[in-house]
Amino acid sequence: MSDASPPASRRLYIRTYGCQMNVYDSERMADVLAPLGYAMTERPEEADLVVLNTCHIREKATEKVYSELGQLKALKTERAAAGLGMTIAVAGCVAQAEGEEILRRQPAVDLVVGPQAYHQLPELIARTHRARGERLAADFAPEAKFDALGAGRSTTGVTAFLTVQEGCDKFCTFCVVPYTRGGEWSRPAEAILAEARSLAARGVREVTLLGQNVNAWSGEGGLGGLARQLARIEGLDRIRYTTSHPRDMDDDLIAAHAELPQLMPYLHLPVQSGSDRILKAMNRGHTAESYLRLVEKIRAARPDIALSSDFIVGFPGERESDFEATLALVREVGYASAFTFKYSRRPGTPAAAQPGQVDEAVKDERLARLNALVEAQQKAFNAAQEGRVLPVLFEKPGRHPGQLSGRSPYLQAVHCDGPAELIGRIAPVRIDAAARMSLSGTLLAEALPA
Repeated sequence: MSDASPPASRRLYIRTYGCQMNVYDSERMADVLAPLGYAMTERPEEADLVVLNTCHIREKATEKVYSELGQLKALKTERAAAGLGMTIAVAGCVAQAEGEEILRRQPAVDLVVGPQAYHQLPELIARTHRARGERLAADFAPEAKFDALGAGRSTTGVTAFLTVQEGCDKFCTFCVVPYTRGGEWSRPAEAILAEARSLAARGVREVTLLGQNVNAWSGEGGLGGLARQLARIEGLDRIRYTTSHPRDMDDDLIAAHAELPQLMPYLHLPVQSGSDRILKAMNRGHTAESYLRLVEKIRAARPDIALSSDFIVGFPGERESDFEATLALVREVGYASAFTFKYSRRPGTPAAAQPGQVDEAVKDERLARLNALVEAQQKAFNAAQEGRVLPVLFEKPGRHPGQLSGRSPYLQAVHCDGPAELIGRIAPVRIDAAARMSLSGTLLAEALPA
């Protein structure tokens, strides 16, 4: 059988690490591999092709990849003994940063594909199957990637990610993204809108725009203008975006939050530290004060907005007073949620060589204190929803019979009893109880089908 008519019985297993952009990339990998006859499986031992879509942000995540590759090598050997093949591909940011090292450390790997080259997977797999070698494809070429992918998506469900921007020019001293994803590059508005229309036609009601610095999208009108165009697409009722940089949060995007009901009142705005000394060492390009004034401006435009953020504790040179400044900023802002991390050295980044590396025990203690504070704020934010009526986009059946699961405008999971016909619709729910990670409520009678 020729490559043009592949068997439909090939199985594809994709393991996704890290950020939402990797989730998007994994979906597109499945799309480009479908014409080769690959159907998804949840069991790697059944897979003819295994793709590890990797993240290079944290050291432990990288080591998990190598650990997983060791397990896959054993599976590959077992399948070979049974007369079955397995192709192993490593994709994503670890592939970009450590391509040759991956091939050296784990010979069972057949392909290494950087985040801008996964559209070449069909060609690379065909070459591998013909034993012709080209195992490494890790050059930066985002334009070629998106041109090859096109607008069509195989996404199912009512929510979807949509990449609008890739790369970063900020060069924070702790971050590998500029080296693994390249410089900032923005997709053309026409391509984004075409993909969004395709998603809406498939029943997607909510899109999350993705980018390493999503609000650095440089098309005409900026991200605020793009949001206004997306809001005109019929059936697309909710728009989110992540991850934002404070330096790129301009007045027009803030104004769009006030103008567009489709733009959800939930903003992820990483600050990383509340200490100006540490922010300067991180090369963040903003101060604690400028961040707080930006938060004031955003809340003036959209009073009901909820904020989340990222924080790094134990950055090189961080003193107790610097950490206390972070806690003070968290108390002043009041977050709905936050992602907190211990600083982890990333080879090749400036911070890895900085003096004043903080002891792990000190990092652990500070992280525990920060987590206690942000968890208390998250619990308080969720508790404040009790008694409110929130519009909930129902995404799927709940865990219990007759139960539905959806998301509030603030990205909280919401559970309530209701008919399956409401999946894919937005309906009012009175919130009866709040837990740290979810809400439960009662569907209002007017939402029930006649």
